[in-house]
Amino acid sequence: MSIKCGIVGLPNVGKSTLFNALTSQKIQAENFPFCTIEPNIARVNIPDKRLQQLADINKPEKIIPSHMEFVDIAGLVKGAHSGEGLGNKFLSHIRETQCFAHVVRCFEDQNVIHVDGKISPINDLETIETELMLSDLEIVEKRIEKLEKQLRNGDKALKEEFDCLSEIKNEISSNGFRANLQIEKYHTYLRNLQLITAKSFFYIANLHEDDSKNLFINELEEHAKKTNKELIKVYAKAESELVDLENQERQEYLQMLGIKEPTLDVIIRKGYELLNLFSFFTAGPKEVRAWSVKQGSKAPEAAGKIHTDFERGFIKAEVVSFEDYIASSGLQNAREKGKLKIEGKDYLVQDGDVIEFKFNV
Repeated sequence: MSIKCGIVGLPNVGKSTLFNALTSQKIQAENFPFCTIEPNIARVNIPDKRLQQLADINKPEKIIPSHMEFVDIAGLVKGAHSGEGLGNKFLSHIRETQCFAHVVRCFEDQNVIHVDGKISPINDLETIETELMLSDLEIVEKRIEKLEKQLRNGDKALKEEFDCLSEIKNEISSNGFRANLQIEKYHTYLRNLQLITAKSFFYIANLHEDDSKNLFINELEEHAKKTNKELIKVYAKAESELVDLENQERQEYLQMLGIKEPTLDVIIRKGYELLNLFSFFTAGPKEVRAWSVKQGSKAPEAAGKIHTDFERGFIKAEVVSFEDYIASSGLQNAREKGKLKIEGKDYLVQDGDVIEFKFNV
């Protein structure tokens, strides 16, 4: 399954411009609502400096990073949950992602239309989050209504689901995006419903390269701190214009803006963190490759990322930590130094592990 991170927000806050910066794609990013109707999707390699270090040792034919998909979802408006502005279609696109970034415009610019006629990051957030919450409540309520009918017909097996969904409805109604849905008994039902309020998300402040125009960043920073949400600052327009520059020129311009690393790297790391993901590696003369797995994954599950046969016929995993692999200049020396571990089915894979799986089917 692909890792998908949605990019959401009101129309004209800079989502598509940010998408261009993140993915180096030339898509429409015009100054009017609903320029984006079908979601733009791009598969982006996850930058990891460790891949090159492994490649320097193995001299492989190919280097294959992990990847993530970014989904540029059309701007939502008030009434989206009831179909305003093609809202139902757009909301379904968000449900298909594992996490999302909420883009908020923090600068004043008379040349860029704001859908509400004025800039207010907190109002923008409330508009989007209210629509997403109301959309979730509608889905939960429809399911509860269906369960009520079945329970009246004597189907007691559905009572637990009915009770759980009633609790979920009350929690979302009372607390919106601060709802506590991370309760184990909810998990099965949440997975089936794909509720947006159950997804991890973070804020992206879209800034102007002229800092004197960024009049609203402070209130967004205060809100993010109060709600305990990560806030990433980006100069979406400026970074999207760097797409055609050589790497050296791009780095110089980013430094001029005071940006230490490309926004893409920061956002991918945040998406990884929110989804509890990390990378392990396979390395050899044919290819050096990174694989994404969730925290707490055992060796057979990690093997299954490579091929289902590896998981089905798992025998053992030969594991070297990344640091020991580099220090030993490869697998053979690591083996001779006693740094290679033989692990079984209960081994919890660690970030940076270099693994060779043994299997039999």
